[in-house]
Amino acid sequence: MKTQILLLAAFITLPLLANDNATVSSPDGKLEVKLNVSNGQPFYCVTYDGLNAINNSLLGLTTNEQDFTQDLSIKNVETSKIDEHYKMDRSKKSDIHYVANRLLATLATSKGQELQVEFRVSNNDIAFRYLLPKQGETGSVRVTSEATSFSFPDGTTTFLTPQSDAMIGWKRTKPSYEELYCWDAPMSQVSQFGHGYTFPCLFHESGIFENRADELWVMVSETGVDSHYCASHLSDAQSNPLDKGSSQPSPNTYKIAYPMPEENNGIGTADAAIALPGVTPWRTITLGRTLKPIAETTAPWDNVKPIYQTDHIYKYGRGTWSWILWQDDSINFDDLCKYVDLAQAMGYEYVLVDNWWDTNIGKETDGTAKNPDKSIEKLIKYANSKNVDVFIWYSSSGYWNDIVQGPISRMDNSIVRKREMKWLHSVGVKGIKVDFFGGDKQETMRLYEEILSDADDNGLMVIFHGCTLPRGWERMFPNYVGSEAVLASENLIFGQMHCDLEAAHATLHPVLRNAVGCMEFGGSFQNKYMNRDNKPRENRHVNTRLTTSTFSLATAILYQNPIQNFALAPNNLEDAPKISMDFMREVPTTWDEVRFIDGYPGKFLVMARRHGDTWYLAAINADTQMLKLNLDLRWLNASNLTLYSGGDNPSVKPLKLKKGIAQLTLPSNDGLVIMAK
Repeated sequence: MKTQILLLAAFITLPLLANDNATVSSPDGKLEVKLNVSNGQPFYCVTYDGLNAINNSLLGLTTNEQDFTQDLSIKNVETSKIDEHYKMDRSKKSDIHYVANRLLATLATSKGQELQVEFRVSNNDIAFRYLLPKQGETGSVRVTSEATSFSFPDGTTTFLTPQSDAMIGWKRTKPSYEELYCWDAPMSQVSQFGHGYTFPCLFHESGIFENRADELWVMVSETGVDSHYCASHLSDAQSNPLDKGSSQPSPNTYKIAYPMPEENNGIGTADAAIALPGVTPWRTITLGRTLKPIAETTAPWDNVKPIYQTDHIYKYGRGTWSWILWQDDSINFDDLCKYVDLAQAMGYEYVLVDNWWDTNIGKETDGTAKNPDKSIEKLIKYANSKNVDVFIWYSSSGYWNDIVQGPISRMDNSIVRKREMKWLHSVGVKGIKVDFFGGDKQETMRLYEEILSDADDNGLMVIFHGCTLPRGWERMFPNYVGSEAVLASENLIFGQMHCDLEAAHATLHPVLRNAVGCMEFGGSFQNKYMNRDNKPRENRHVNTRLTTSTFSLATAILYQNPIQNFALAPNNLEDAPKISMDFMREVPTTWDEVRFIDGYPGKFLVMARRHGDTWYLAAINADTQMLKLNLDLRWLNASNLTLYSGGDNPSVKPLKLKKGIAQLTLPSNDGLVIMAK
């Protein structure tokens, strides 16, 4: 991270005694937030380009000491401007200029107790949070609930994934942000488990305004969660308590919801315990007339800061991963050497050693697993001799789920964890993948932070799996390199349904899940059949990808994570198209810029990412019909355009434009890539 420069204009304090309201707008004036207090209740509303994006929605929170949802008035308002440049080395944009207008309102009860609410409004993003001053001698409180809500115009449709029940699923490890999305669903549709929806949440307001051609896209999420607070999600839709004029109120309002008490086997509180003065995480709202502001948003990082500095230089890149296709049986010395050889052949930087290495690695050489540390050290030395570095898997714990895959009980205990990480550093491991967290409680957020901090002390990067959504962590933690938190590539192995839905989900993730944080998906298969030898079986079913080889190249661009463990297999060196493998040898994993071109979630997507001087434009089609594209590429200002297309028999050829327009067709479940230099 490079040093940030923050320029804040002097505060302007405006006492509001007669009218309990205040307004803050974006620098371009299109986005406006109005803060009001009526009958002691604080609420806000949002307009964009003259359209009502979010109707009157409640603000406030309740602690074990005070109720800040009623009996409030605005005591004063301070305004300022923010103009900041900062660098990111492992997200979708490397050089970020954040300009916003800031409003800090102090709310007070009739007894003089105070709560502050802060809004920061840039041209397409809103970030807001609460600040709790110290109240007399009270030095700490528990925040037990929030009134914070988001009320949408009737007729809005949703793109949401449900919050799971706690302590269900594989070895009772949920919730882990791995549920199916529903797209274009009505707000009245109740979530699958009845617990609401995990962030980020996407809403489409179309055909509901006076001018039926008007539309808005709105994404709600949160950022800045660390050990000082729990992570939250949205409730199911309910009627707006501020809408008292309707005899049949619609379910159009979503509230901030805290973790369930049952998460992580009941360990830790379900609310947040904070010292005073204290702050909540930022809730973010990103909106625009198209998906462009959402796909390109930097809201998760604009208002957070690094928690600690690092003495290490971390290297990002590509990796191979035996488990994704060869599964548990591949965690042995001989098979992992084959994946090291694959990484070397592809010019990749890493190999990922998955679960069971602590008991299985030694079996290939001496028939026992008496000294797995020595066996893994032998594998690391072999990888290093091929100029390949190693990531190693761990379970997050052993006492809040039923996981038996080892190693367990090494990441949850600080004494054991520090000793383990010191050993990892000594044998040359570059990073760890930590799995199976199963909750959003503050206790669990503390574990994420402690793992990252201890890992950085030993020069280790960290990938999280079976985990929560990252919330600004790319900027907050210098050694954080990705989270799963999505129904990822392993599910193509587990069920044909996921293969059937692969293309549709791929149109969602870049403008939803991956829009707010690194996504360790582990995809870009070149196997057609989800097994070890890439062959069908006569007597039993084998899950089969419906998408093409070229589609997989496109997802290597569309999915963003600074370390990509691609789902390639050694057999692909022989049975995959040479054009595809050559492309996968060169594809970058870090980006300097992103642009949304066109798309609709569940149907198709066209996006571009820039690495250095080269643009990669990727398009995929999830619809049943042929997609016709007329892409205006004059903005690329490139003299050399190369097209990768052709489905399972990809070709690479120069792309010719007609007056700057590329006219292309794309079959269902297919993709294409355009490289521009």
